[in-house]
This record gives sequence, C-alpha cells and structure tokens, in this order.
Amino acid sequence: MDSSTTPPLVVGLDQVGRNDVDQVGGKNASLGEMLQHLSAAGVPVPPGFAVTAASYRAVLTLNGLDQVVDSLVQAPAPDRPVVAATLREVLATAALPTELVAGMTAAYRSLVGDGGGPVAVRSSATAEDLPTASFAGQHESFLGVEGVEELLVAYRACVASLFTDRAVAYRDEHGFDHRRVALSVGVQRMVRSDLGAAGVLFTCDPDTGFPGVVVVDAVWGLGESIVGGQVEADRTMVLRRGGLSVLPTQVGTKQFRSVRGTDGRPQLVPNGPTVADAPVLDVDELRVLATWAEAVELHFGTPMDMEWAKDGGDGSLWVVQARPETVESQVDLLRYDEVVVRGAGRLLVSGQAVGRSAAAGTVRVLSGPDEAERFDDGDVLVAELTDPDWVPVMRRAAAVVTDRGGGTSHAAIVSRELGVPAVLGCGDATAVLQDGQTVTVSCVDGATGRVTEGAASVEHRLHDLTALPATRTNVLLNLADPSAALDALV
Repeated sequence: MDSSTTPPLVVGLDQVGRNDVDQVGGKNASLGEMLQHLSAAGVPVPPGFAVTAASYRAVLTLNGLDQVVDSLVQAPAPDRPVVAATLREVLATAALPTELVAGMTAAYRSLVGDGGGPVAVRSSATAEDLPTASFAGQHESFLGVEGVEELLVAYRACVASLFTDRAVAYRDEHGFDHRRVALSVGVQRMVRSDLGAAGVLFTCDPDTGFPGVVVVDAVWGLGESIVGGQVEADRTMVLRRGGLSVLPTQVGTKQFRSVRGTDGRPQLVPNGPTVADAPVLDVDELRVLATWAEAVELHFGTPMDMEWAKDGGDGSLWVVQARPETVESQVDLLRYDEVVVRGAGRLLVSGQAVGRSAAAGTVRVLSGPDEAERFDDGDVLVAELTDPDWVPVMRRAAAVVTDRGGGTSHAAIVSRELGVPAVLGCGDATAVLQDGQTVTVSCVDGATGRVTEGAASVEHRLHDLTALPATRTNVLLNLADPSAALDALV
C-alpha cells in the first residue's frame, strides 16, 4: 500500500502486504501478503478487504474519544477498567464517518456480488500476530455476517473489543502504548466450514519446536471448537524430511461441531457417533495442507501458526489465517532449562502436556474467571476449560489443569506464551482435584502431562551448549519413550 498518500479507509486485501501492519494490522497484512505472493504457488486465500487503522482513528475523532484513550494511558491500573468500559460503550454504537460507510458498503457488495453470501469479519490490531506477541483471542471476530447493516454492527463490535479488560491488561503486560495500537478489521468471503471442517496447523511441533514436521489439527465445523477447547481434535504429523510422509492420525473424539447460531455466534451441535469418530481429513488433503504450509513458511522465513478451512459445499480447502509461531521459534536452542522432577506422589489425573516444565502449588478449582478473588499468585488453576477472559488469572498461576481442551486450545496457546506448564483434557480434573490440595503439575515426560499428589522436588538445570566442541561422528540417542523423540531431535 502506498504510504506517500493519505491512507485509505477501505482497501482490498490483495493491495496490502507484510509492510502494512501499521495500517491493516498483523492478520490482514499476512493475508494480503499471501494473496499477492503465494497465489502462484497454489496457496488459496479467500478474497476480501480491510477497514484500515485510519478508519479506526477517524471513528475515535468523530466520537470525541481521543482524549478518553489518553486518559486510559494516564489512569492508575485499578481505574483503567472504568475508562475502558466507557470506550466500549461508546464504540458499540459509535457514529461512523459517511465516507467509511460508503467505502465499506461498496467493498462488501463487490465482494459478495448480486447473489450475496456470508462473510467473515475479523479484528486485526496493529500490534497483533507479531513474532513476540500473538494477542490470541483478545479481539472479536464474527462469522456468517450477511448484509451491510450486520457488517456495520460487527465492525463496531470489533473496534470496541480493543478495550476489553483482557485486551487492556494484555497490552499493559507486553508494554504496548494504548494510543499507538489501532484496530483494523478484515472482511473475507466466508468459507462454509460450518458445513465442512476447519483447524490449525504449525510448521514446527508446537510443544518442542522440532522443525521437521507439520502438525495438523482438524475438527468438523468451525475452528472455534478447537480454540475453545470444547472438542478433542484429530492430530496428524507430516514428516518433512525426505518428502512429505503422513503419519497415522490420532483421531479425536469429536462429539460436537461448531456452527453459526441464530445470534451470529458459534454454537455447538452434536455429531452422530459415525461422524464423531471418523477422521476429518484424508491423506491427500493432509499432504496438500502440508505443502501449502511449507510454501508459507518459506515465504515468511519463520515457523508459522496457520488456520485452514474446508468448504462443506464443494470440498475446497483454504488458508484463512497465518501468523508467526510466537513461542518455540523464540527459544535459544543452545541455552536451555532442563527440568527434573523427583519424589512425585500418587498420580491423580493426566492429560496432554503443554510445555516442558513442572511446578507445585495449591489447587484452586474455579468455575469462571469471576472467581479470581479466590486465586492467589502461584496457585494451580483447575478449570473445565479457558477462554480469553481467563488470561489475568492464568498470568498468576504456577500451572494450569483443565477437563477439556488440547494442544491448540486457548489454554495451550496462552500457557505456552506465559511459560506455564499445563495439563489439558484430563476429563475429570475438576472432580478429582480438591480445592486447597497441594499437587505437582509435570510436563517433563513427553506428550503426557501428570498431576501428582503433594509437592515434589522440581529442579532446574541450566545448560549452555555454545562451548561444546564439534564431533567427528553423529550424536545418537536411544529413547525408551517415543513421545519424547521430538524434544530430543530439536
């Protein structure tokens, strides 16, 4: 996008790229980059347009909110929720500049054509999807939006979500100036994954950083059920060395699928047993996704965290988001912390391990983030599942344990970013673990995380490999636990 002229209020996604984050945010910049440069490589991205950061600033000015944002920056931390609530309330029904409404209307009608059809409306902040901060789930998105009026309502809601308590706290935590962060909104033709399937993929193993695999998670319906942790997804690893070899899929128990409800929000509906236990993707589809993933990673030059969707109408596959992987790609592999757990007590519950650490603490079983006053720093958070509203509690936790959720759920994404060990999808953790009980949460033994009784000894051994001499022979390692292989291969 030409920065020498006045920034447009609305711009086609195919007119922006990775250098336009300050105008269209991280998400839209990545989508535009792929539309411009990866279409020739066969990577399909749904067309769309971006409502730019310039539009957001024009909305603030028109509604007299610039000084309110200034006051948010200047307010003491305890007073910021009150200021943020004022901003949300005004923005939810804010007046929009006439030229912005005209631009969005024209772009929407050009996108959907005479036949109409649903669109996806997603927030894209100018400090989002960066290599060091994902802002996972902090801002609103809407699927299945139809008509100009619905689009304008969704746009206002996205802009207002820039000032939720969780988003404000996240920016404070990461040192972002509230005045400098703006919100762009992306509008894309919606892939009918509500009738098909969706999921996420990583171009490295998200728990170890091993670069020799593409990891694909898949569910029936919208991908929100993965992030929300409501469904156990299929997981497949595709080996990248010597070609793309698809390993057997670990088929998840997908009792539900996420569809668009009558209120426009995703809702869960049951799958029949035949569908629930069936693999979502076949080998050819997995190989296609892995091929696209490698092309995207090569272009961006960093491990990527991507979202894909399969249209239930024609069966076509699409890439709908791509962002840098924000945890393992930042790890210094020559200096690492080895965690050793000794004297573990009786096994209480187990689940999927996230991270490679361990911690002991006091159990706090919470039914919702509104019970945060019962939670002390260093407690072990035990919950059915988490969403972005839980982040302030998770930031204070020594460890996280959930009944539901997997390696690409919200709990997993945030726990990795915070460096907090998590054991997810235990099934019965909230029933088995007792409030006030002392436990040890360990994720140091491969793919299975364990919660044991009592406070075990947790030892951290720091290793610096920078001074190791080169060897004339390859170093080989004999492992008794195959689930720890990727960690050893890094």
